[in-house]
Amino acid sequence: MSKRAGTYVTIDELIDEVGVDAARFFFLMTGLNTHMNFNLNLAKEKSDKNPVFKVQYAYARICSIFKKAGSAKKQNINFALLKDEAELNLMREFLKLSEVIEDSSNDYQLQRLPQYALELAEYFHKFYENCKVISEDKELTKARLQLVLAAKIVFKNTLDLIGVSAPEKM
Repeated sequence: MSKRAGTYVTIDELIDEVGVDAARFFFLMTGLNTHMNFNLNLAKEKSDKNPVFKVQYAYARICSIFKKAGSAKKQNINFALLKDEAELNLMREFLKLSEVIEDSSNDYQLQRLPQYALELAEYFHKFYENCKVISEDKELTKARLQLVLAAKIVFKNTLDLIGVSAPEKM
């Protein structure tokens, strides 16, 4: 928008340009009392620089893991095998969701949800880079698949709260 030039873009035009997911995510990322600069080029970019793409890509990557591994069986899992720092950090991040929801519901600072989704994506991508999920060690694979399943649930819940789709493929 430009007041001086008298130009503007309607929300419908913006959604046509970048899609509803990117538009919603970008608007929610900014606090209500904060001036917003909507970066149209960033919103259209299909890379880690685009925050909504980064979050959705993490979810799609999880779906891809389960497509390759099959279902995660919940029998006799030794969670004590999950010792890597990336695994522990991811688990710690899961615990923050309820606090983010509670804080957001108390003061209406909704930008916490997309910010949380971005942090979760960061931790998941670090976990994925550092820890091979499907390995020769069957016990470790079962434990990591349960961790990935938990991540899938947390991502899905977070994206549902934001109103952004959780694509299984990208």
